[in-house]
Amino acid sequence: MRFSGVHFLDFQRLGLRIALLAAIALATAPLNLAAAQTQAPALWTVPEVGALPNDAFGSQIRRGRDLVTATYALIGPEVPDQTKRFAGNNLACSNCHLQAGTKKFGLPIFGLFELFPQYSARRGAEITIVDRVNSCMVRSMNGRELPNDSPEMQAIVAYIRFLSSGVAQGQIVPGLGAGAMPELKRAADPVRGRAVYVKSCLACHNTDGSGIRRSLPTTDLGYMMPPLWGPDSFNDGAGMARLITAANFVHFNMPHGADYLNPQLTVEQAWDVAAYLISQPRPKKAGLEKDFPDLLQKPVDTPYGPYADGFSEQQHKYGPFAPIRAAIARAKKKQ
Repeated sequence: MRFSGVHFLDFQRLGLRIALLAAIALATAPLNLAAAQTQAPALWTVPEVGALPNDAFGSQIRRGRDLVTATYALIGPEVPDQTKRFAGNNLACSNCHLQAGTKKFGLPIFGLFELFPQYSARRGAEITIVDRVNSCMVRSMNGRELPNDSPEMQAIVAYIRFLSSGVAQGQIVPGLGAGAMPELKRAADPVRGRAVYVKSCLACHNTDGSGIRRSLPTTDLGYMMPPLWGPDSFNDGAGMARLITAANFVHFNMPHGADYLNPQLTVEQAWDVAAYLISQPRPKKAGLEKDFPDLLQKPVDTPYGPYADGFSEQQHKYGPFAPIRAAIARAKKKQ
């Protein structure tokens, strides 16, 4: 039978197809409904400072961010108000805490506020977030402590707290620290590292590691590219003066444009160039022998003694670290 040029059999086939599709739709409807009702897990992201209101709360947090990104201009050693000269060099906190402390594995400061107070092996006691900030001031910034109640300290803490908005007490958010690449089975080599430095670092950090100053002869505007050693760099008590921290930081962040998803140096290159960096002269911090009162809790790459494991300062500085860890583990078992 034919209707307007179409066979009746064609209508039957079409009807069967429609019925089959309807049956499939009905069968999968509960699955689709369940999928629609299942929400993706909550994703924490760094809060946006620019979205804060222009009130006292927002102004304090913005001031804290400015202190992180332009430390040299606000509390540096050459600011006009001598009472505000807390930093001892012309670095910015953001030279180590990249992108104002928001870059993953760029030593970020987000997600930290709720982790304090915490035990500090270096201090041998519990410390607050204020203590931790001042540790950076006297080591990385090679300066003096900010008073706890100073507007600068209060602003920095407010900024760190804001960057931790939405992070629960004790929660560890992804991207903290400087990363963790495989360690070498040999000692890191400053001689090999110098060749890496010349090829990949010298253009930004200068032939003598002195960096590139801004707007010379003006002296209070910090660096376009920070010094890695020398009198205006971090001192030998800073975390960046330790090989494991420096090597991972370099691997996951340097040269400019690299990140943890796209490292530009090999693992060996990063270890060796970091060894070259920490082998260079820098300011000395007095009293380092008092750090880590429990020597068995001293990090294996601490480049200054005393030690409780029988290994030399040279091996603690450049590795390899596995034998040191084994010796410390044996000593702890005997306690």
